[in-house]
Amino acid sequence: MARAAMLAAAPAAIVAILILAAVGSASAASFDCAMAKAPDERAVCASRSLSERDVEMSALWFSYSRLPLLMGANGQRRDEQQTFLRSRAACRRDFICLQALYASRIAALKAELVRGLKSAGPECEPPASTQ
Repeated sequence: MARAAMLAAAPAAIVAILILAAVGSASAASFDCAMAKAPDERAVCASRSLSERDVEMSALWFSYSRLPLLMGANGQRRDEQQTFLRSRAACRRDFICLQALYASRIAALKAELVRGLKSAGPECEPPASTQ
């Protein structure tokens, strides 16, 4: 049953990975910068590189959030995202802090996506370039 659910989620994950490759030069954050009030949000909106990382992370999160997980793991997945948001807020306007935080979160999401796709079987494994 879990394998069938994983197979159903695999196309969304693969599409998101392909979108990431195509959207690599996007310059808008994943949220509405006109509504940004917090220092970390404003810093992301003010920096093209942070905005690009935010869009990449958002696409990865979308795919990762669609992977079926064992009981209890969905709560952990949400907790990890809330921890990221709290850490980002703690960085405030510190570009180096934000850059490192995004790099770490993006790497973690990529690893989770690859792990999830591999556990679904060979027909769901990501393209070799993302491993």
